[in-house]
Amino acid sequence: MNVTAASARAVSSRPVVLIVDDEPDLLELVSLTLGRMNLETRTAPDVGTARRLLKGEKFDLCLTDMRLPDGDGLDLVAWIQENRSDLPVAVITAHGNVESAVRALKLGAFDFVSKPLDLGVLRKLVGSAIRLGDRADIDSATANIRGPSLIGSSEAMAQLREMIARVARSQAPVHIFGESGTGKELVARLVHASGSRRDGPFIAVNCGAIPTELMESELFGHKRGSFTGAVADKKGLVQSAEGGTLFLDEVADLPLHMQVKLLRVVQEKTVRPVGESREETVDVRILSATHKNLADLVADGRFREDLFYRINVIELRVPSLRERSGDIPELSQTILGRMGKRMDIDAPQISEDAFRMLREYPFPGNVRELENVLERAMTLCTERMIAPEHIKLRAAVRPATDPTTPVAVVSPDLGSSPALGAQLEDIERDAIVKALEKTRYNKTAAAKVLGMSFRALRYRIKKLGIE
Repeated sequence: MNVTAASARAVSSRPVVLIVDDEPDLLELVSLTLGRMNLETRTAPDVGTARRLLKGEKFDLCLTDMRLPDGDGLDLVAWIQENRSDLPVAVITAHGNVESAVRALKLGAFDFVSKPLDLGVLRKLVGSAIRLGDRADIDSATANIRGPSLIGSSEAMAQLREMIARVARSQAPVHIFGESGTGKELVARLVHASGSRRDGPFIAVNCGAIPTELMESELFGHKRGSFTGAVADKKGLVQSAEGGTLFLDEVADLPLHMQVKLLRVVQEKTVRPVGESREETVDVRILSATHKNLADLVADGRFREDLFYRINVIELRVPSLRERSGDIPELSQTILGRMGKRMDIDAPQISEDAFRMLREYPFPGNVRELENVLERAMTLCTERMIAPEHIKLRAAVRPATDPTTPVAVVSPDLGSSPALGAQLEDIERDAIVKALEKTRYNKTAAAKVLGMSFRALRYRIKKLGIE
């Protein structure tokens, strides 16, 4: 008895993969490989056939070549995003044609694999895509976030949650940018925890904290005897993230020679340990973050343009705290509750006047500064109620009579304020922070705004303890 493809799909519980390619040998190779993974396969030689199959049947993954007789694989990726957005699609690219792969990722492709096919890489890609679809407990994109949650009900945070849920369905590199203290690493952890790699490791690397001479060994590992002190083989941080996510924090601090090596990891998905003659294949997703403007660094020649476009396939912006000041009460209560639990005491409440002070303060240090302010206030208060006198801010703020009224710094009262030197430092610190924010943390441009030399600005930043 003949059984239709649709009824066969209903009977079978095995995932089904659609392979789109006009090379019979490649179709046979991929079909055999996926068959050994207990997957069913359907094949299509061109875009038209693929669309007809996608309209009539249910698939768990589409794997398409870039060059097809009646069109481009990118056209099929775009069509799937418009008509079957829940279906992961991966592309097969020619060796070295990374530009096409990047375009596909920007259009919404899940991942890419290069010819000649590395069957190990292919199996990992397909496995990740199938795991992504095997989520019966997730009903909508906005419910796709797992792990520690982002606190706040503002519109800016709702948009950020939606973006995290969307990028978690991809394997494309994501660049997270925002001011210091906004929670960029938390966002990276949420992207990892919400995607198909959530069961793999999450390796966070602070690129600015590793000495330059040790960076290559730390990231890529080394072989025994490759240099003085290498008494044993060592696995690098990149290899430690195998099957999971590598988070490169402060990626702008990578020296140029390491940017070249990282580019190869992103493009070719291979890494060469120090002292090793052969490259090793790695399966990691790259997330990066910085509070600096990478585009400005590219223009200044301090960051490679090709690497910028490879790691910036998807961009996530984390809003500053002053952009969502309405979230401060919820954030404050959560932070105090966490501190009280850690100290094994009942968390204090915050008076309305104290809340007003917090909402009217611009918080240049964002959530990190709010945590510091609350920790100090919790130590100072004695009646389990945080009052305005317990809130110690960098500068007093004038109560705003209207939400649109700009927040201004109150002129210091010499009778009740600290020493004049401390007041001047506060004023100077505030001016430098504002100049840095205005120039998106480009110190050269900030120095011009302030009318001082770059070296003088760098000295003042260090002396005043500005992050």
